[in-house]
Amino acid sequence: MKLTVLTVNLHKGFGFFNRRFILHELREAVRAVSADVVFLQEVLGEHELHAARVPTWPQTPHYEFLADSLWSDFAYGRNAVYPQGHHGNALLSKFAITRHVNHDVSVDGPERRGLLHSVLRLEDGRSLHAICVHLGLRESHRQHQVERLCQLINSLPMDEPVIVAGDFNDWRQRAHKMLSRCAGLAEVFVKAYGAAARTFPSRWPLLPLDRIYVRGASVQNPIVLPRQPWSHLSDHAPLAAEIRL
Repeated sequence: MKLTVLTVNLHKGFGFFNRRFILHELREAVRAVSADVVFLQEVLGEHELHAARVPTWPQTPHYEFLADSLWSDFAYGRNAVYPQGHHGNALLSKFAITRHVNHDVSVDGPERRGLLHSVLRLEDGRSLHAICVHLGLRESHRQHQVERLCQLINSLPMDEPVIVAGDFNDWRQRAHKMLSRCAGLAEVFVKAYGAAARTFPSRWPLLPLDRIYVRGASVQNPIVLPRQPWSHLSDHAPLAAEIRL
């Protein structure tokens, strides 16, 4: 069995410098990839001020607006909460999501982070674990969060495949060895090409911040999606890959 996965940081639905609301364009670009499972970071669940100010603001949460009729199931993990609303990670799936849990991996301070763990029921009845990740900006925070991620993965049945994707903020590329050693994960670009994909900033990618890791699965054709139209839709270049289970 094979499926296509996509991971993209939505930058809360706004373009560079937060000048223009582009969620409708993002939806069309995400739909064009035709991915079976979509991992989303920086997704707005609610924002009262933007909703009152932006004429084209959706009536539903952004993850539900993006799912539309193409992805039958979706899950949302609220991480950052503030007076105007909240944002976090989300997963869109063409397979049924049987359960999901958002694990709070925040470290002391204002930066709130989570691991959104969804269990998908595949067409053949097997379970697939999809974990959407957005790690912290500080190295010490990321080390703690990677350890928590390893603990989560090691608690899962070894015979059930796992896909972990998202924004790791790991510009020093220290997560690969930790996740391979402690959880048996393989990063798809490292496995295919020998190096992680450069994704940030999307217009001139220099830093390999975004990743797709797998366990119990093989990968074909991992790609960084082209600059057009993505370079003006997100500050991170999206990644896609074909996963074989």
